[in-house]
Amino acid sequence: MERTIHLPEPVEINGLPVAPLARALIDAARRMDELNSVRAMIHDAVHRGLCTPEELRAELAQASTIGSALPRIVVNALQDGVDSAIEQWLESVLERSGLPTATRRAELRTSDGAVVGVADAWWSQVGVALQVRHDEASLEPDKSPKIPALAAPGLIVVLVGPAQLRDEPLVVIQELRAAHRRARQRPPPDLGSAPAAPAA
Repeated sequence: MERTIHLPEPVEINGLPVAPLARALIDAARRMDELNSVRAMIHDAVHRGLCTPEELRAELAQASTIGSALPRIVVNALQDGVDSAIEQWLESVLERSGLPTATRRAELRTSDGAVVGVADAWWSQVGVALQVRHDEASLEPDKSPKIPALAAPGLIVVLVGPAQLRDEPLVVIQELRAAHRRARQRPPPDLGSAPAAPAA
């Protein structure tokens, strides 16, 4: 319990008045001492559309400064944190897959130098690419550029959303293993790669 001069307008859930989620998140985060835990909690709520970055910033602006350092770090760099979480989910999937090490963030090119697109994970030996629909996790989806799907003769692409990486990693792993089995039944496509620019 703590005193406050900024009593929130309650939200009713099953007849019980409670604080709005943005307020509850900031209050909880101010009592936590691990940045990763604060980041995971806030990013999950924002990614699920339960509250907005603007609502969190408004709560931070009127919250006590005591314990506010970690939530301020997370909220002030919210999109970077979402991208970081996606990378962690993807890294976990790749490690658990048992597949050979993939090249990360590879720009795929045809033999004449034409750019095919960017793979988040690329297995050149078999011609399999994994592409994450990063635009699905954008905090401002209307302003996010749509990522063109990878397509080239002989290229096998596994396309996944961030929520799949987070909630259904075993399904993604099964899809990747199946793609590798199919790929080994044909010659790999004539594609080269180069390191891609960091995601915008």
